[in-house]
Amino acid sequence: MKPDLFQAPDYYNIDELLTDEHKMVRDAAREWVKREVSPIIEDAAQEAKFPESIIGGLAEIGAFGPYIPEEYGGAGLDQISYGLIMQEIERGDSGVRSTASVQSSLVMYPIFKYGTEEQRKKYLPKLATGEMMGCFGLTEPDYGSNPGGMVTNFKDKGDHYLLNGAKMWISNAPFADIAIVWAKNEEGRIHGLIVERGMEGFTTPETHNKWSLRASATGELIFDNVKVPKENLMPNKSGLGAPLGCLDSARYGIAWGAIGAAMDCYDTALRYAKERVQFDKPIASKQLQQKKLAEMITEITKAQLMAWRLGVMRNEGKATSAQISMAKRNNVEMAIKIAREARQILGGMGITGEYSIMRHMMNLESVITYEGTHDIHLLITGMDITGMPAF
Repeated sequence: MKPDLFQAPDYYNIDELLTDEHKMVRDAAREWVKREVSPIIEDAAQEAKFPESIIGGLAEIGAFGPYIPEEYGGAGLDQISYGLIMQEIERGDSGVRSTASVQSSLVMYPIFKYGTEEQRKKYLPKLATGEMMGCFGLTEPDYGSNPGGMVTNFKDKGDHYLLNGAKMWISNAPFADIAIVWAKNEEGRIHGLIVERGMEGFTTPETHNKWSLRASATGELIFDNVKVPKENLMPNKSGLGAPLGCLDSARYGIAWGAIGAAMDCYDTALRYAKERVQFDKPIASKQLQQKKLAEMITEITKAQLMAWRLGVMRNEGKATSAQISMAKRNNVEMAIKIAREARQILGGMGITGEYSIMRHMMNLESVITYEGTHDIHLLITGMDITGMPAF
């Protein structure tokens, strides 16, 4: 087992923009990843198995609902702290960060924002500790980038709702205790329902044979005449804007998380280039390798500044959905390009599980597509600056 020698790059002294609390939260997450994730993650990815043993540790570092108020079990942190936690977790693995992102932004966030006080008290404290895990059901087999076309629906049966339909590509589905499910009522209006494991007709088959996010559990949500109690409907927001508001929070976390994956690839490539000798010199002394490394640190620095500024705007309540889309798109593209260049620096060693780069590269192929594809985020920016949708 190789030691985790990661050193985070900070070329523009961005640490000076962070508060002491930000750095304390980040450093705690960083040390936890080094101690608990790095030693096991390569084997977990090779075995295509989510390491459920780390759930308690994720809760301890505040990864579940870090910005949820303390009265509901959250850490009461700001948006930059949330971003930094996601950065450090994805430095370990995108799949592990996906688990934390879903729990925080797609399960706890909608219950907190759209749910009743009874729902908040019932679910949020257990979700914060990892005693209860959740998933988010929006994407359907025929409706991905166009979620408004969903066919999953529920009917009012007097003392309960009857839910039918299916969702796919759902992180955490195989082991989730609850699912935040978006479905249309009889008038075609989208609402969020809290569906609990054990409800008759609710199943979560696992998705196998993935080449990406192999250390993350992915599955489907199947609803076959599921009786959902009426008190499980989240009443405070309906329409497509409700799930999209959750996705804003998740996409913001991804914008930070992707930086972590990029930093890990860069740090690995830099260390390798200094140690690998060819033609009697370390390959780091060669112009072509320096070009790769210099471009990597430049792009990481730009992404760090974008994420930090976006975090400031999120704290002030000023960040728009389009600004979040830009950061998600830019930073994931940056990370995947760095992973590919880093792999080249390592040559053949770059494809082995002895190093993290190929795993990051495969993971990022999912991250660049989920929660808004690369192309859709570009069109969101285009619509924002022109006022004309091109979907």
